[in-house]
Amino acid sequence: MIVVTGATGNVGRPLVRALVDAGERVTAVSRRISAHDVPPGVRHHPADLTEPEHLKPALDGAKALFLLTSGDFMAAGGLGAVLDVVRGSGVRRVVLLSSQGVGTGDHPSVLEDAVKASGVEWTMLRPGAFHSNALQWADTIRTRREVAAPFGDTTLPTVDPADIAEVAAAALRAPGHAGEVYDLTGPAPVSPRQQTAAIAAALGEPVRFTELTRAQAREHMLRTMPEPVVESTLDLLGTPPAALRRVSPAVDQVLGRPARSFADWVERNAGAFK
Repeated sequence: MIVVTGATGNVGRPLVRALVDAGERVTAVSRRISAHDVPPGVRHHPADLTEPEHLKPALDGAKALFLLTSGDFMAAGGLGAVLDVVRGSGVRRVVLLSSQGVGTGDHPSVLEDAVKASGVEWTMLRPGAFHSNALQWADTIRTRREVAAPFGDTTLPTVDPADIAEVAAAALRAPGHAGEVYDLTGPAPVSPRQQTAAIAAALGEPVRFTELTRAQAREHMLRTMPEPVVESTLDLLGTPPAALRRVSPAVDQVLGRPARSFADWVERNAGAFK
């Protein structure tokens, strides 16, 4: 049995499917989850990691765990109580969805440190920005065929959530990944302007790109994000360090195929922009 937390999210959903397709028994965990959220035959269990005891029934008989936490979970406390439950349930392997920013020092390493200290076999996944972040533009693309974003020509190698899921599936199922830290990126850096062009190509219609000033972007982001997070995010987007621009070979190394491009992702998800 493999347990997947965050099972209804961008990575969790394709991970559950990949594991089922590989013949694994899966328990899908999320705060709010029903049979409609999982493939037929997949056990589902509602649980909130801020209350670790709720996770115990899901871990019964599990050999491996995909661990995804959220920002509000971190605000509520550390990961120690969750890992106590995990270890006590006999889970032998944990794959943690971390972030590329841990490796560059831009994000705290507290989650990774806790997993490493837990005594279980571990693998860290450190993805960069997701291809699917482009869904933030879906409404303006649908209503007026426009993308508005800052730093229009700054390139970063965004990654397909499906690739993250397939790497996670490999690490959960097979030996040889213990103690590994995988930086996960797409095959090439891409800018917001280039992403807009790829979306336009998939739609077969022009999509206008409007470059926001930093001040305009800041005003927009402050509606949903704390000011320190907004400032640090704009700093990274405006002048990303070389480590964030670097293309990682990890997807190819683990899966034996190239990482999927942003254009590949758009072709599969063009319906979201129509």
